[in-house]
Amino acid sequence: MFGMLLACVLLAADDNRSPLDVLPATINGVDADQMLHAYLMDLADKAFAARRAKYEAIETPEQISQYQEDLYRFFVDALGGFPERSPLNAQVVGQAERDGYRIEKILFESQPKHFVTGILYLPDAQPPYPAVLVPCGHSSTGKARDLYQRAPIVLAKHGLAAFCYDPLDQGERHQLLDAEGKPVITSSTQGHTLAGVGATLVGRNTATYRSWDGIRAIDYLQSRPEIDPKRIGCTGISGGGTMTSYLMALDRRIVAAAPGCYLTTFKRLLETIGPQDAEQNIFGQIAFGLDHPDYVILTAPRPTLVMTATDDFFDIDGSWDAFRQAKRIYGRLEYPERTAMLEAPGKHGFPPLMRVGAARWMRRWLLHVDDAVTETESPVATEEELYCTPRGEIMLLPGARSVYDLNREKEKALASRRAAFWRDTPVDEALAAVRQVSGIRPRAELPELACEKTGAIDREQYRIDKLILRPEPGIWLPALAFVPKSAATSACLYLHEDGKQAVAEPGGEAERLVLQGKVVLAVDLRGIGETRPGGKHSYGSYLPPEWRDATIAYLLGRSLLAMRAEDVVQCAQLAARYNNEATGRPVELVSVGRVGPAALHAAVLEPGLFAAMTFQKCVVSWSNVVDTPLSKNQYANLIHGVLKTYDLPDLLAVLPPEKVRFLEPLNGAEEPFVE
Repeated sequence: MFGMLLACVLLAADDNRSPLDVLPATINGVDADQMLHAYLMDLADKAFAARRAKYEAIETPEQISQYQEDLYRFFVDALGGFPERSPLNAQVVGQAERDGYRIEKILFESQPKHFVTGILYLPDAQPPYPAVLVPCGHSSTGKARDLYQRAPIVLAKHGLAAFCYDPLDQGERHQLLDAEGKPVITSSTQGHTLAGVGATLVGRNTATYRSWDGIRAIDYLQSRPEIDPKRIGCTGISGGGTMTSYLMALDRRIVAAAPGCYLTTFKRLLETIGPQDAEQNIFGQIAFGLDHPDYVILTAPRPTLVMTATDDFFDIDGSWDAFRQAKRIYGRLEYPERTAMLEAPGKHGFPPLMRVGAARWMRRWLLHVDDAVTETESPVATEEELYCTPRGEIMLLPGARSVYDLNREKEKALASRRAAFWRDTPVDEALAAVRQVSGIRPRAELPELACEKTGAIDREQYRIDKLILRPEPGIWLPALAFVPKSAATSACLYLHEDGKQAVAEPGGEAERLVLQGKVVLAVDLRGIGETRPGGKHSYGSYLPPEWRDATIAYLLGRSLLAMRAEDVVQCAQLAARYNNEATGRPVELVSVGRVGPAALHAAVLEPGLFAAMTFQKCVVSWSNVVDTPLSKNQYANLIHGVLKTYDLPDLLAVLPPEKVRFLEPLNGAEEPFVE
């Protein structure tokens, strides 16, 4: 009976497969739609092992110091560096007396006309007193959320000032407003990630802007006469835990820190919930070896309390591993008492135990008082009561500049450099720079493409060979070869963003070309078609289905575009010789949709492979993507810092115009481009 039921289940599964499907249901033990993820996780595991070996070799204070210096330099460089300090132009725009403390509403500029809103909680104590920076986690109301009021209140009632400020796209800092002044993006994680698209292209990160906001907030605290500039702390949970981790590692003015509900290990993060929004992913950090425990190690021996929740989605086992790694470093520096771990029962959040724990930690290290802090009930303000701007949105202030404006300004500065580079540099040297920036290997360095024929479909005037292509270990590309009954004189490599089946049905594009006497090789590049990742994600239609895998590649210091470009090169070589052709045929390259940038790179870097090229519905330029805040599906084609060296039109200009068709170009929102 069980065997019959199993057979019925398998038949039902087969009923859902198209006759044009090529791959088996599982590849090396994982579902076909997880093939790319498994490949990238294997690369990540190798990087994790290399980092762990490096960590285990650290024993002396001198070695620890060098490890910290190497990590710090990498971190700042990966963020693209920071701008010059400009006047804060800080204003106290309101204040109120509360029970046992008072608040001031603060408005300052972290960069010229890039406004930051925050609430400064001041204790009823004799100045000068310490201050604790409290970055918000992901919350639409930012500093006004009850959790981000209660934590500063506890601090203020126990003798410490606290400054809680709005992050980008939270509270009063929504970066895109509609005609009525309402936020266009209401999800903070979505806003952070969309800002990260343009930031990545110009060699920055959403974390660059968010970290700078925090650094300038410390500048503001140190400017206040009642605050002791040498006693600054930092605590926050979730996204605020991320920023606390970054700031304590980047800014040595932070004397004591308590990051919460964030620190785990990248291995456990990727094995559980996967990569998060843009500022939580630093370019190349897994490849270099900057892991979550390293934020604490970078802070050593300054006091750091790691706060966790037992049932958090940031894996608790990874948190304990990260803490143990950091604790060993503190011990080797002979300050084991300066790091501790607080595990609160429950789920992700900022519960009373963490709020009190952070306050006790700050009193211990900033006031040198070690006592039993308690939290008493205190009323919290409404969102409107904490407004620092007249209408509750900084982008309604005169001359306000959004993070998208900052990305645009950086791109415009890079554009003149690019123009000079391509004007004054010989083409061979310029293309060598393209190869270096993109990481695309020369044809001679690529592995040999393995090709397995798994079946064939006969149609009246041609046949379709079903192929599995293996460009490298762990990657399987399903392909269909359309072979005319008569001898073929040319070939076409056809790439479609929706996969090979978009062109494979009778009467489709592949049939039109094969009836012209061409061998047509239609291929699903990695992460497309049959290997397109399944499931839904929280970013709606702004990011492609493969965004998580593109993020892991980014963390590995690579790009999905480069991997796909190498696939294109190998597949073009197969198309030229398919069906026992000894001398090779001229190959026409056709790409449709967001596979275009990868195809364009392959064509430019290996021009001898292609007799003609068609790029249809390809994004017109990366500079246009930077200029498009609500960009769509561009995440799969990001190369970190690419606009420092080249843009897509620079590549097109290298190709012989008589061999190229650039049809129906799209803007960054995947809408028809209009000049």
